[in-house]
Amino acid sequence: MTTARPDDGAPHEGAPHAHAPDISMPHDAASGAAHAPWAVTVMIPFYNEEAYIGATLRSLAGQTRPPAAFVLVDNASTDRSAEICEAFRRERPGTEVTLLREEKPGKLNALETALPHAKTPLIAFCDADTAYPPHYLETAAGLFAQRGDGLAGAMALGVTADPESPKGRFQRLKGAAVGALLAKQCHTGGYGQIFRTEIVRKTGGYANAIWPFVLSDHEITHRVLKHGACAYHRDLWCRPSTRRGDRRRVTWTLFERLVYHATPFALKDWFFYDFLWRRFERRQMSINNLRAQPWAETDAKAP
Repeated sequence: MTTARPDDGAPHEGAPHAHAPDISMPHDAASGAAHAPWAVTVMIPFYNEEAYIGATLRSLAGQTRPPAAFVLVDNASTDRSAEICEAFRRERPGTEVTLLREEKPGKLNALETALPHAKTPLIAFCDADTAYPPHYLETAAGLFAQRGDGLAGAMALGVTADPESPKGRFQRLKGAAVGALLAKQCHTGGYGQIFRTEIVRKTGGYANAIWPFVLSDHEITHRVLKHGACAYHRDLWCRPSTRRGDRRRVTWTLFERLVYHATPFALKDWFFYDFLWRRFERRQMSINNLRAQPWAETDAKAP
């Protein structure tokens, strides 16, 4: 049984609290088969996540609408993460689980390795330390089914409180409202993005050559939005880990965030590839900063 410390925000065994979503799926779209209209490949890059990835995989395998396939990429882990993934693969002979290893460090290298293995209409980019409610993939597929060809992405809200508590409900309602109001911006992280596979490929996907910095989830969303809308819904949520306390090396400043929100979509290329690129390059805000795991040092010192 994989259980995280109660205060670290990592996924716990068992499904997060949830009520039934109000997005219905057409009967013929409910299958998890790779040829189904809204079949999903779950992609998870991971690095030294042995304490969390087992619970995350089980939360995704236990979906009301299971994924058609998993693509798991070990980004040169030195712990038992890959063994846990291999055991997960062996336990599910009826599910397509592809386990890869990418020696070049960095989440983007891992995702570049994963992309050619997607054979379904949708890709769900997930994080190894995030908890997903049982209706997660079904709710996302429902959004695609309802909104039609104009929808390029279904974006999950990151909820830190119990999703059925007053605070959790507020987070979900606020996130959905902001997503609708500022529809040409990104309001979630790489833990909660479900995109059309053809659009991901057309835009170049997650790639070092395009954007080698942190906030790659926001930058890829900018490219995806050129091909269609991204939708947020109060019932499409997950619970990302909050264990990274000091985020100064992995996120933007308040000023940069304000400029992002104030910049019209027509000028977002300037924002990312001129303004933010120069600032991130100067501060050395490489995507590889995410490999630092200060909580591991704390765990090692714990009695």
